[in-house]
Amino acid sequence: MKAWNAHENELRAWLRRRLGSQTDAEDMLQDLFLKAMRQDQRFCQLDNARAWLFQVARNALADRLRLSREQVALPEDLASDSEEPVAIASMAACLPRALSELNEEDRDALSHCDLEGMKQKDYANQKNISLPAVKSRVQRARRRLRAHLTEACQVRFDEAGKVCCFEPRSKKSN
Repeated sequence: MKAWNAHENELRAWLRRRLGSQTDAEDMLQDLFLKAMRQDQRFCQLDNARAWLFQVARNALADRLRLSREQVALPEDLASDSEEPVAIASMAACLPRALSELNEEDRDALSHCDLEGMKQKDYANQKNISLPAVKSRVQRARRRLRAHLTEACQVRFDEAGKVCCFEPRSKKSN
């Protein structure tokens, strides 16, 4: 409470200047107080409570401004780019085969993290390796899969690096 009492008025004035409304500033200040209280003993152990409070206030203000942007509804008849999904969807037939031709480590990392949606942190714990090692492993596996798809399925990319077309290989070729 000492840290809060020491900085409350400064925070209130700062929020009031940023928001232009006393009521909005009070609402955000109350939310900030609740966040500080939820920290329990961790808040008391902070080296610089003022810096923490202002950082949380800046983040909350940014979130509020992001959410308050005026949003415009898109018209129903807005044209969509349907070529890319078709190319990607039709290429899906090539993916399982290309994936099966990768080494076991690459296949395992991609299957768990990209296809099954496992968090890389959970995969790291499962394999008993560090998170940076998993991130590197997944990135290398993605690069190798991309190279393999480019060669095996003759995948081509547009200027933006997106799949534009491909030619599936026959089952007899490597």
